Amino acid sequence: MTRVLSILLACMLLAGLLPHTALGEEGNNTDMKTIYFAGGCFWGLEKLMGLVPGVQDAQSGYANGHKANPTYEEVCRGDTGHREAVRVTYDPAIMGLNDLMRLFYSVIDPTVRDRQAHDIGSQYQTGIYWAEEADRDAVLAYAEQEKGKHSAFYVELGPLTAFWPAEDYHQDYLDKNPQGYCHIGLDAFDRARQLTRQDD
Repeated sequence: MTRVLSILLACMLLAGLLPHTALGEEGNNTDMKTIYFAGGCFWGLEKLMGLVPGVQDAQSGYANGHKANPTYEEVCRGDTGHREAVRVTYDPAIMGLNDLMRLFYSVIDPTVRDRQAHDIGSQYQTGIYWAEEADRDAVLAYAEQEKGKHSAFYVELGPLTAFWPAEDYHQDYLDKNPQGYCHIGLDAFDRARQLTRQDD
């Protein structure tokens, strides 16, 4: 029965009836957790999160929105409702969700809507999207702390409704193009490598 269900889900995925997250692409390791961050251009954020100890995978993609499997060009037109986002799969025994959020908030400007640095458009809206309802309270509580630090706060917070991996040329973009554009400062990458768990 399990094999039949797996085949059925795979067929639905290929037919475009399910978002890629429906099959739990994180793999079979149930100890891993996943969170989704939108922080402007996904190239730098993917690189940043991929450097964090305990992060198993960071993948660029398009979060939420109302079109299945959109292209980069479609998302850039700004009418699909997607956000450039990074799916972060991590080991909570090594790094906590609050630690990842601490790093995330340190590299974004939460006071602006639909932009980060030189990138302007609804696809660059910042946000944190949870895949597990159990993470909701932690995300909202951390955001309340951050709101107190700023006169304006425009970070989207909500459940993930869909995630579509970006095209191959976007994945590991800064590794393939070391001189490529990135709105995140180099010092942040050093901080990511040295991040230690403070979250209980």
